Amino acid sequence: MISVAEALDHVFSLVAPLPSETVALRDALGRVLAATLNARLTQPPFPSAAMDGFAIAGDTAAPGATYRVVGESAAGHGFGGTVGAGDCVRIFTGAPLPDGTDRVIIQEDVARDGDRITLGDRLDTGHHVRAAGQDFRQGDAFQPRGALRPVDLALIAAMGHGQVTVTRRPEVAIIATGDELVAPGETPGPDQIVASNNLGLAAMIDRAGGRARLLPIARDTTASLDTAFELARGADMVVTIGGASVGDHDLVAQVAEGRGLERSFYKVAMRPGKPLMAGRLDGAPMLGLPGNPVSALVCGQVFVLPALRVLMGLPAAPAPRQTVPLGTDLPANGPREHYMRASLQDGRAHVADRQDSALLSVLAGADALVIRPPDDPPRGAGDTVEIIAL
Repeated sequence: MISVAEALDHVFSLVAPLPSETVALRDALGRVLAATLNARLTQPPFPSAAMDGFAIAGDTAAPGATYRVVGESAAGHGFGGTVGAGDCVRIFTGAPLPDGTDRVIIQEDVARDGDRITLGDRLDTGHHVRAAGQDFRQGDAFQPRGALRPVDLALIAAMGHGQVTVTRRPEVAIIATGDELVAPGETPGPDQIVASNNLGLAAMIDRAGGRARLLPIARDTTASLDTAFELARGADMVVTIGGASVGDHDLVAQVAEGRGLERSFYKVAMRPGKPLMAGRLDGAPMLGLPGNPVSALVCGQVFVLPALRVLMGLPAAPAPRQTVPLGTDLPANGPREHYMRASLQDGRAHVADRQDSALLSVLAGADALVIRPPDDPPRGAGDTVEIIAL
């Protein structure tokens, strides 16, 4: 067996960013820019009012000063003339500052009588003007640290772009294996259960920015598995679930090797998820996950999603971790890294009493995985631990 860190390094060696494509900005949420983007415009494109009020020449402002209102400047409808000595322009937030003005007196500091205004006795000191280019200037570079968020799309739109070049969305073929499985909605036989891991992993991949392709359940025969692998051709990553152990009916490795699998490793010192396999098949990275539901979904968090992020164009990195205090006492850990299901309450991680890798209900009630290093000593409530938030 190898450590989780070693296994993850092997997985990262199998994946690389995918080629890029150009998409409409409306379709770019969650995608990763393939190159630095440069602003086509300046924002704001002109000095503009930050408050409603009256635009004047700033050096004339004084308590009791009077001005003649010669026009109005509103957003989208600027004042076209030049403001002379003793003149002002009624102005609204976001409107262009007229030529000859450089300060906005807020309307609360002004008394108006027809086309005349008088400044109050106590003027605030702000100019209330947004300088041209205050937000960004034409040519400024933008390269977000991660996948594009809603605010990133708004910024890119303001910069003048309607399309962006992003890394292609990875397609992940998912193959659930086993004679015991039936599809959701079907009635299981006396020795069968409903396939659920593949749906959970597909949702995990889709939410993270990939595109999951669910293939038909592969039976425990060489022919069925061979057909499933043939259907997976062309995917950017292949994920199998179950059949990766060493039992008489565990044929995934055997069939994959018959098709030319270049295996990177088999078995990882972790709980749950020990019978994990990885390699390259038909030119694509392949991850063989264990069949127990919790094992498969935990391995999805620890291995599949980090690999997916690299395919999307993000840096190779483990699943993000946080440090929180424990809410419960824990006994010493064994020789394998343990990913324990826990709920977060009052900022503390409360580890579930039951940690069996077949209990989906416990995982569904968890907010986090508490990570116990190999041979970790006993821990008490209040001790800090690392978690992966779910």
